[in-house]
Order: sequence, then structure tokens, then C-alpha cells
Amino acid sequence: MTSSELKNRLTSGRLSKEKITVLVEELQDQPKLVKVILDVIWFEDKEGTFNASWVFDHLMRKKLDYLLPFITDFSQGLEGLQSESCIRPMAHVCELIAIARYKNKDIKYINGISSQNLEQIVSACFDWLIGSRKVAAKVFAMTSLRYLGAEFKWIHPELKPILENSINSGTAGYKFRAKKTLEELKKLE
Repeated sequence: MTSSELKNRLTSGRLSKEKITVLVEELQDQPKLVKVILDVIWFEDKEGTFNASWVFDHLMRKKLDYLLPFITDFSQGLEGLQSESCIRPMAHVCELIAIARYKNKDIKYINGISSQNLEQIVSACFDWLIGSRKVAAKVFAMTSLRYLGAEFKWIHPELKPILENSINSGTAGYKFRAKKTLEELKKLE
């Protein structure tokens, strides 16, 4: 598949779950097209569409390693995102990265992601967590921050009061993850 063919497929109408699955299968053998998907995501965010971000999330669930050559493009683009439909899948990818690096201790993610990239992810996650975002982005952000706090020691003392102050006003899903995260933070003290 060429870059222009991929762009055309991503931008020619809403993709069904089945079409996303087929496209992700095709992309599993074409890691260089991740850059094309990211470029379309930044465009779609401004247009209010989200095909590329959904495809990206599903591809990263299967081939997260494909992101590493483009981690700077990814991390730099997070700050400007506005569309809930783009933010949720990107927040999920942040969580996948944090788990790979800190929980699974995957050397590719330890060596392949710079401190600057991580700081950009931290900034975006805090923005999503404290901003007026839907619960999925907040949940992914709090989990990412919990893991990122292993390296950035200032995160946990900042994260804890945010969760304590917001837990009672959150949805059931938010409350569950916030409670779990607070329990994990307490164990780390």
C-alpha cells in the first residue's frame, strides 16, 4: 500500500469496525506507514474526524514497536489535540507505552524513548486528566502517569491529590480506576 492509498482509505468516509480490522491487518507488514497515519491524525483532529486515530490505536495494540521510529512525532503532536475522538485512542497508546516501559521493562522502550518524549507524554496526560475530557481519556492518562511516576518522582505527589479530589465526582469507571491507582500509589510510598 502506498502513502496516498492509505490516506485515501483513511479519509474517504467513516470506517466500520470490520474495515478497521482489515486495514490494520494490511498495515502490520508496513511499519513505515505509521508516519502517514500520524500525519492524518493531526489533520483529522482539526476536521473533527477520527478514522486514523482508531486505526492507529488498533495497530499499536498489535505492533507497538512500529511507533518507536516516530515517537517524537507522536509525543509532539499530543499537546495540540482537541477532538475527544482522537484523544481517547492516543491516550490509550500512551498507556501502552507506559506499560511496555515501566511494567514490562521492555528494553526497546527504555532505550528508544527520550526524556523529552516522556515529558511531552506526561504533560498531555496531566492535561487530559485535569481537563474536561471524557472518562476513557482520563483513565488512560491516570494509568500512564502512575507508571511514568517511577521515573519522574514529582508525578505521584501531584497525581494523588488530583485523584483524591476528583474521585467522588467521577463516573463509576473513573472511581474504580482512581481507587485502584490510589491504592497502588500508597503501596509505593
